[in-house]
Amino acid sequence: MPGESTQAGRFGKARSARSAALLEDYAELIADLLATTGEARPTDIARRLGVSHATAIKTIARLKREGLVTSRPYRGVFLTQTGEELAGRVRTRHRLVVEVLRALGVPGETAEADAEGIEHHVSERTLLAFRKFLHAEKEDGSE
Repeated sequence: MPGESTQAGRFGKARSARSAALLEDYAELIADLLATTGEARPTDIARRLGVSHATAIKTIARLKREGLVTSRPYRGVFLTQTGEELAGRVRTRHRLVVEVLRALGVPGETAEADAEGIEHHVSERTLLAFRKFLHAEKEDGSE
């Protein structure tokens, strides 16, 4: 068993990642909706995330407080520059995790679903290792 401070740090990191994951999922979805439909309405956000409209509204308010989104009456939700940057980082991380899972032989749909959870909890050090692994795979021609 690890020492108390090590274990507490690990659990603290996991709690923080869970809290950030919610905001990251919303930012990524809002970016996707804006790119594909031109608008991100709270109703669409709720439906796509499988949450109630009230839950979506509450989380959108949190995104506003965090400076990640703005909204206008009858116009939906829009990402701020900070929100766009967050969505981009999350999307990049997601793609990397999916690529690694696929390289390990995980089927596409399973890799996509699993990446939704993993992407929020993986450290920068692990992401770097993933990139090195994929680069080595490509050099070996194992793609």
